[in-house]
Amino acid sequence: MLDSILLKAPVYLLVFVRCFALILTLPMFSMRSASRIAKVAIAGYIAFFIFGNIDTSVYSPYIGDEGSSSMLYILLLVGEALIGILMGFFISIIFAAFSAAGQFLAFQMGLSAASSYDALSQVENPLMGQFFNLVAMLVFMQTHWFQKLFLGGLVTSFSSLNALSIATANDKIVQFMISGLTSLFADALVIALPVMGTLFLITVCTGLLTKAAPQMNLLSEGFPVMILVAFFIISIAMPSIIDFFVRSFNKGFADLEQFFISISGGV
Repeated sequence: MLDSILLKAPVYLLVFVRCFALILTLPMFSMRSASRIAKVAIAGYIAFFIFGNIDTSVYSPYIGDEGSSSMLYILLLVGEALIGILMGFFISIIFAAFSAAGQFLAFQMGLSAASSYDALSQVENPLMGQFFNLVAMLVFMQTHWFQKLFLGGLVTSFSSLNALSIATANDKIVQFMISGLTSLFADALVIALPVMGTLFLITVCTGLLTKAAPQMNLLSEGFPVMILVAFFIISIAMPSIIDFFVRSFNKGFADLEQFFISISGGV
């Protein structure tokens, strides 16, 4: 195996670049606290195992005698990096839907000011957004989507998509990313809507009671009540929320697969 890698080092480097770009943009691996040496090592090992199971003959006509020193080879490396970034960024969009749902809930609960740096999303995120982000990551790992992504999706992407086919698919890429952003807000609203609707009704009821009896001042007293009710509803609906997480991952990976098939011409 090592001899074949040394003999086909330029092709192996193409495989490595796609794997490394995917790892750099995945939600958990893209954290600054993750070691860069570990990222390079993981990408190298993944490329090592994938390299022997894929057909790389499509790149042979574009790698001449000069090997990796040609300008065309550099463009192939850029194309492979774009494919990896595209895959990782779309998975980040799926996770961003859960984080956005937590932000909607935090705003309605009055906890939007309680925010801190989120290592997973690498932005300032309310505590509820960090909570949903963490739950989504645990579900992602528990349902073995990491294994399916690297051992299944990445290998399949090499058989259906290469740097040559993505160069002529600019319009499809733009449409795909716009549809992903649309699904982001739709999924976030689906997750947060039950709790937001209940809290809205509580706010309306406390407002009516305060109007009827101003001395009660229920709006100020309703703040801890809304937090308790929100956590109660989340705890009751958590099995359904986790099921929705799993279906969101299934739908996201199915959309990514269809996108690759449409670019590759139905292969």
